[in-house]
Amino acid sequence: MSESNKSQASATPCPPDKIVFDEERGEYICTETGEVIEERAIDQGPEWRAFTPEEKEKRSRVGGPLNQTIHDMGISTVIDWKDKDAMGRTLDPKRRLEVLRWRKWQIRARIQSSIDRNLAQAMNELERIGNLLNLPKAVKDEAALIYRKAVEKGLVRGRSIESVVAASIYAACRRMKMARTLDEIAQFTKANRKEVARCYRLILRELDINVPVSDPKDYVTRIGSLLGLSGSTMKMAIDIIEKAKESGLTAGKDPAGLAAAAIYIAALLNDERRTQKEIAQIAGVTEVTVRNRYKELTQELKIQIPNQ
Repeated sequence: MSESNKSQASATPCPPDKIVFDEERGEYICTETGEVIEERAIDQGPEWRAFTPEEKEKRSRVGGPLNQTIHDMGISTVIDWKDKDAMGRTLDPKRRLEVLRWRKWQIRARIQSSIDRNLAQAMNELERIGNLLNLPKAVKDEAALIYRKAVEKGLVRGRSIESVVAASIYAACRRMKMARTLDEIAQFTKANRKEVARCYRLILRELDINVPVSDPKDYVTRIGSLLGLSGSTMKMAIDIIEKAKESGLTAGKDPAGLAAAAIYIAALLNDERRTQKEIAQIAGVTEVTVRNRYKELTQELKIQIPNQ
């Protein structure tokens, strides 16, 4: 190969999909030309080796990932209550009192400003409500993130922490398509529904959060599982809701009420009878709502209900 051809080949960049990494030599090599693009690459992994998850956990020297539901995101350290040294030996009484004093100052040092105190109280409240509602970690993390943004914007000042936390949880449930009504969330707080709703509207307005419209289908699985209905009945209820959407019957209607009525109809058709009272209690709506939506759906969609 002539000098001009060599210089032309070296000037042409190697396609990214043709570059391989040689772990033994620490080199990035082009498979087309054989050119060593980079050598002596630094290994970013640990210097130790582990062959089982237990070994890996034991040898790892790093902490857990950032946690939005802890006021300091889990960055600070915690002195545990085991009262044992690094070798696992129990501390003598004098040393135990000294560690107790360290622990006390460590707890104080973690919460320094008024914002830290606010977040610490709010995250405890969020964890409590989240556990009572059986919310997954992803929803609690989203709610914590929304609350942190509200604190940064100064929306919490002059309002109860409970109300803003409840509103953040409701916003997170709506964003993550978790079927939870405002009444369900508000019942676990000292604040009333009206106050939580006011904080929710404020959060949407000031933080510019996009919340999708509630879909009645999101409520079907939860209500159906609590009633112990079969999968075919829940599928039929979803089909009824889809037909109602096509007919324009869902506009301006409470999604929980529509889902309850669709489940009631599907249960009757599949001979898995449940009373309107049972369904209304679980859906968080009144019997009158279920009855009205039931009449609308059966009449407009021309659904024939077998004799009860």
